[in-house]
Amino acid sequence: MPPAAMMVNSRSQGSTEEVLNSILKERVMVTDGAMGTMIQKHPLEEADFRGSLFSDHKLPLKGNNDILTMTRPDIISEIHRQYLEAGADMIETNTFSSTWIAQADYGLEHMVYRMNKASAVLAKDEVKKMVATDGKPRFVLGALGPTNRTLSISPSVENPELRNVTFDELVDAYSEQVRGLLDGGADILLVETIFDTANAKAALFAIQTLFEKEYSPVPVFVSGTIVDKSGRTLSGQTGEAFLISIQHSKPQVVGLNCALGAEEMRPFIENIGRHSSSWIICYPNAGLPNAMGGYDETPEVSAKHARIFAEDGLVNIVGGCCGSTPDHIRAIAEAVKGIKPRVPPEEKDPLDLQLSGLEPCRIGKLSNFANIGERCNVAGSRRFAKLIANDQYDEALVVAKQQVENGAQVLDINMDEGMLNGVEAMAKFCKLIASEPEISKIPLCIDSSKFEVIEAGLKCTQGKCIVNSISLKAGEKEFIERAQTVKKHGAALVVMAFDEEGQAADKDRKVEICTRSYNILVEKVGFNPADIIFDPNILTIATGMEEHNNYAVDFIEATRIIKQTLPGAKISGGLSNLSFSFRGMENIREAMHSVFLYTAIKAGMDMGIVNAGNLPVYDDIDPELLKLCEACIHNTDPDSTEKLLEFARTYGKAGKKDEKTDLWRNESAESRLEYALVKGIDKYVVEDTEEARLQKDKYPRPLNIIEGPLMNGMSVVGDLFGAGKMFLPQVIKSARVMKRAVAHLIPFMEEEKQAGMAEGEIAEAVYAGTMVLATVKGDVHDIGKNIVSVVLGCNNYRVIDLGVMTPCEKILQSAIENKADIIGLSGLITPSLDEMIHVAKEMERNGFKIPLLIGGATTSKKHTAVKIAQSYSGAVVHVLDASRSVVVCGSLLGEETYDDFMEDIREEYEEIREEYYDSLKDRKYVNLATARSKSFKIDWKACPPAKKPSFLGTKNLEDVKLATILPYIDWKPFFDIWQLRGKYPNRTYPKIFEDAEVGKEAKRVFDDGQKMLKQIVEGNLFQLKGIVGFYPANRSESCVDDIDLFADDSRKEKLTTVFGLRQQAEKQDPKQPYYCLSDFIAPSGSPDYIGFMAVSAGFGVDSVCRAYEQNQDDYNSIMAKALADRLAEAFAEYVHAIVRKDLWGYSAESLTEEDLLKVKYAGIRPAPGYPTQPDHTEKSTLWDLMKIEQSTGISLTESLAMNPAASVSALVLAHPSSCYFSVGKVDKDQIVDYAARKGGIKVEEAERWLRSNLNYDC
Repeated sequence: MPPAAMMVNSRSQGSTEEVLNSILKERVMVTDGAMGTMIQKHPLEEADFRGSLFSDHKLPLKGNNDILTMTRPDIISEIHRQYLEAGADMIETNTFSSTWIAQADYGLEHMVYRMNKASAVLAKDEVKKMVATDGKPRFVLGALGPTNRTLSISPSVENPELRNVTFDELVDAYSEQVRGLLDGGADILLVETIFDTANAKAALFAIQTLFEKEYSPVPVFVSGTIVDKSGRTLSGQTGEAFLISIQHSKPQVVGLNCALGAEEMRPFIENIGRHSSSWIICYPNAGLPNAMGGYDETPEVSAKHARIFAEDGLVNIVGGCCGSTPDHIRAIAEAVKGIKPRVPPEEKDPLDLQLSGLEPCRIGKLSNFANIGERCNVAGSRRFAKLIANDQYDEALVVAKQQVENGAQVLDINMDEGMLNGVEAMAKFCKLIASEPEISKIPLCIDSSKFEVIEAGLKCTQGKCIVNSISLKAGEKEFIERAQTVKKHGAALVVMAFDEEGQAADKDRKVEICTRSYNILVEKVGFNPADIIFDPNILTIATGMEEHNNYAVDFIEATRIIKQTLPGAKISGGLSNLSFSFRGMENIREAMHSVFLYTAIKAGMDMGIVNAGNLPVYDDIDPELLKLCEACIHNTDPDSTEKLLEFARTYGKAGKKDEKTDLWRNESAESRLEYALVKGIDKYVVEDTEEARLQKDKYPRPLNIIEGPLMNGMSVVGDLFGAGKMFLPQVIKSARVMKRAVAHLIPFMEEEKQAGMAEGEIAEAVYAGTMVLATVKGDVHDIGKNIVSVVLGCNNYRVIDLGVMTPCEKILQSAIENKADIIGLSGLITPSLDEMIHVAKEMERNGFKIPLLIGGATTSKKHTAVKIAQSYSGAVVHVLDASRSVVVCGSLLGEETYDDFMEDIREEYEEIREEYYDSLKDRKYVNLATARSKSFKIDWKACPPAKKPSFLGTKNLEDVKLATILPYIDWKPFFDIWQLRGKYPNRTYPKIFEDAEVGKEAKRVFDDGQKMLKQIVEGNLFQLKGIVGFYPANRSESCVDDIDLFADDSRKEKLTTVFGLRQQAEKQDPKQPYYCLSDFIAPSGSPDYIGFMAVSAGFGVDSVCRAYEQNQDDYNSIMAKALADRLAEAFAEYVHAIVRKDLWGYSAESLTEEDLLKVKYAGIRPAPGYPTQPDHTEKSTLWDLMKIEQSTGISLTESLAMNPAASVSALVLAHPSSCYFSVGKVDKDQIVDYAARKGGIKVEEAERWLRSNLNYDC
């Protein structure tokens, strides 16, 4: 321990922090490299580690690098000196393992203070010497490693609650380490290599406590470690969740180090930078370790990566970790010299409440009401209380998991029961939850009236949780002390409307107490307003006592006032109290809760403790019950309580009519199964399958049922589909029935396997073939792929569906592991074509021989023949749609059909290639200069630009209801997805219903879609999110093909440039212009404007589809995605309409739905990546300019596909002469010019993104 005289550190945080900030604004700084790597270069023996100081120590010390500061300070000083001479701005102390926890392995716990102080002194001395040579500021980073223990992971697989360290022990260990570092002169504290955020929170807790009591603050850096390509820490957190968990410490710098090389670390450091307004540090390993544990990456390679990171604006500080040396740091320092550093983004939505489990959770103006699951509460759930009392924690975890599955975004845990040790129970349950990723992915709400129980929970939680609750009941002193503790743990805080006088019941008292609490927290404690949650007390109504009748109204009105007057504050409450007088009458209670929330949410209630999954939809409540609940909650009828009690006495007693049994139910089990498969009826399939299984004389094994009646039924389905007598939607419903039957049989087949019977027979006996199917890397669209999967499954194929955004290596590895007969690739956006070529080349390189199928909206037979088939010597076939997939697969896998089929394909593809190359010779293109001279001309004086929009900048599109956009749906593409195509004159909607061949099925599918759409709208299952922006714009003076955007109407500050491509294919009519988007924007001198939009209807789609898929219901899963796509396009049409009529207001139109679909309005909304602007990289300009991901959550994949998939982005041009056109093929002179204009990107890069638009081969 330090002497008392050394307990105060007088250094100024302000001076160090200010100096760092000033430097980081100007240049990229450099930190040092690996200490261990350099130590290993010295042939040290046991004597070196012992020195004279530890000559008689009882334990071996070799390998304890930290002790070398005291026994071989010459070596450590020399290493520091080498890094400083190489160009490091800051060096780390040799203290990575200098806590008593880590030093216990060597028996040196008593030396840790001296070790840390000595290390800091040594580093500081070298820094002073270097500064004396040139006056350039350098800094000492006091390094705090993660220790060799973890708070979130059990050291024993058999005992998930076991921990080999406690939070308090870590705080103690880190406190002693920090004292030594600060007393030795460390300028900055670096909490690094964080693989478990709970450990880091203990370190930060220790640091903040010392800053409060003993030391003047110094800057704090925090660096996490992503352990593999999953993008998570060892304890399971995503990068964003990690950031949220440590943000309370307000680190000056955050980032990543260790575990990965720079190349592998890039997406993760980029993600950290996107979500943090701190400076970013990145010091990766020198590549990945080789087979011998060493590092082979040269300084030149490390420097190249650092330069790219700096040029791309990802980092503010770079350096090296394992394997790096002074040579690496010297090369890195030289590489980043002169490059402008990353500019931290403004904090997005600073008043949003940010929480985290393993994954982030954001509650704010753009989020929906958050459900806090209530069933893990011993005071509120008899079942849970009994499980905890009986020490049945495994079963208690099932309760928690059910809450998450039912939609809880936060999980409330309460262990307040008289006979229970609340501290032990809370700690144990939190530790067990940490071992269950499906539960721990969401934040926890640590709920107790005993603060020691709350602290027990906080000490076992790595994420940012909610504390429920504290109040002013015992006065300000205790309130402030507890709030300070919660703040140091980094939790959000629920404050009850309770003070020294008691609980607030009426509106005015609720507002008074909450306002007082808010002011204390913000002004005296320094609490982030966004982390303050008020519970203004939901009290019981309908008790028979008149003074209770207005309690619900009081809560709702208080909520409205608090939200208006206390910025950032959130509102929560426990719903069960409201209806307590009707306990035992769950239907009544749930209806009351739903009605209450309907109004409270509108008033501003953000979250509530509810039984997730047990809230009825407002519109589904019995009309009479709804009316009674509303009267009770809004206190509009003094007799409402009696009327509700009367209703409760008879609620649910009405009998149900007997359902008629269909005649087919009288047939044999086999016949019933076949009928159910053909008709797509799944109601009885489990009981019919079980009946067949019990017929052991016919079906000795479960496999026989699959081979027999089930496959017989699917054969009928396949025949009918092949003959055009069944349509795709019906086939998918049949697949749903099949899946449910097989799912019932699987447990019995597993039992059979375990008994040693015929292992492996199922795959060989049942399946016609195995296909690995995937949407390629960078693409998120999967409707078509899913349809192919279902169709093949219905035709006896085993399909391994890898989902979306699948890397090449995963596709090939899965094909090997599953002994695939065929690989199928799908993609919708043009960059996916290049990824398909890459997969084909990798299949060739790895010696694959199996067929490769290509499909998806962006693919074509021509591209497959010219580009993909030329990259792979095996069979490559383009499949137009799902209906062809069965025939193609059958032909490829049939021994008698393969040769003839592939001979025809190869001949056809050779003809396509010859035609393509001949067309390149025949087609004429004008040079770029000629095309520009013949651009589309607008007389800007006769037809001036549109007026100024109603605002400049961006506007989030909030509170747009799904019902609002329904009239804008274009239904034709909906039928295309289902491969239902009418013949002229019945091709379009609604005429398709009259088509003789597909009309009846089209109407049935449409009706199914309407039913689901009604559920989506009424349940708000999909959420609409969007943004629109307007900017002053003019055709660029530097190039007529580009559009410059400006910050304001002075047009002095240019924000960015939108780059355009111009038609070059020679026109038959020499008078026809060669279009480019910039033609529709006025030149300088004529004030013009441009708009942008990004909208999505895809939020919520995955969870809806997942629920269907878990129930083996592919039909409704595909239906949901198809509707999401239609809603996204409808949302875009709606936004374009309000832009034209209101937000920009350049068009006073009155158009019918038919007119809208026929584009009879003024102006256009071309989408980046589509014919008018075919370059997908222009999306990045929109995303960066408007902060689209931060504002809406709509992100871009590495191939620039939008995620969620049901999203639309567009430019908005207003001039009446603007029109849609296709750029078509362009010549190399334009590509070279375009690459140079776009900041000098490589021509090869431009060609890669625009490959489908090139009129030449490359």
